[in-house]
Amino acid sequence: MLRGLIACLTLLLLAACSSGGQVLPEDQVYAPALDPGGEAVDGLIVGHRLMEAGQYELALEAFTRAAGTHGLTGEVLSSLGTANLGLGRLNQSEALLRRAVEEEPDWAEAWNNLGVVLMERGETSEASEVFRRAYALDNGESDAIRDNLRLALAKMETSGYGEPRQEDYKLVRRGSGSYLIRSID
Repeated sequence: MLRGLIACLTLLLLAACSSGGQVLPEDQVYAPALDPGGEAVDGLIVGHRLMEAGQYELALEAFTRAAGTHGLTGEVLSSLGTANLGLGRLNQSEALLRRAVEEEPDWAEAWNNLGVVLMERGETSEASEVFRRAYALDNGESDAIRDNLRLALAKMETSGYGEPRQEDYKLVRRGSGSYLIRSID
């Protein structure tokens, strides 16, 4: 009986020392340790990268953190509005982008993004005026703004009292904070 008890204890001790059959590779990458003295990456940079990746919810969180650092500047408001647009939250997006153009009335990209929201909401005539303003502020240099203006004007010309049509558009990022509306065919 003593021999059986010693054998059980030996097996238990050996089992406790075992890795459970898992062999960890030596070149496995681990997350880096937190450096308490290190600096965080700017939330605007992180947010723009997440927007490029289509991660609108995470981008919204990054832009919210940026608002804590930078305040509610025109760029932060525009970024928040654009992230909300990506999430389909048109009311929040429009309100934020309107505040952004109030903060920085000479910023063409903010006006362009507001025009995109207005197009999504079906307010084509106001969107065309907003795109005209963005195009004028940009001196006609942005292809994205020009294409958005053309789309809005074309949609105004074809609007009528006929049968309503369902048209699908997608948002395409151009540059650091400019977006383009593309028709999904």
